[in-house]
Amino acid sequence: MKLLIIGFLSGIISGMGIGGGTILIPSLLLFTTLSQKEAQGINLIVFIPIALVALITHLKNKNIELKLAINLIMGGIVGAFIGSTLATNINSYTLKKLFSVFLLIIGIYEFFSQKK
Repeated sequence: MKLLIIGFLSGIISGMGIGGGTILIPSLLLFTTLSQKEAQGINLIVFIPIALVALITHLKNKNIELKLAINLIMGGIVGAFIGSTLATNINSYTLKKLFSVFLLIIGIYEFFSQKK
């Protein structure tokens, strides 16, 4: 039941475009015996159907600038290759610490951000 609730919350956050991995990965680490690498791998496979549903919804509502998206996709593909290569060559403990620092930095930035 916990995993269903985690998936539900992750889906809501993903659908909003915030990134469900910020909920899913820490939850998997807290409530299962998965390693950081396994949790990140599951996050990636779970992301595919959630992203497709969100993409269809956002396309229907004309919330996507395709020219901008194409450039981001190109850079993202290269970055994903580099990032996944790095993640598979870093031990899970170090990866967990790096992910924690990343979330902390993003949280601090958002907390002090003056954007409305």
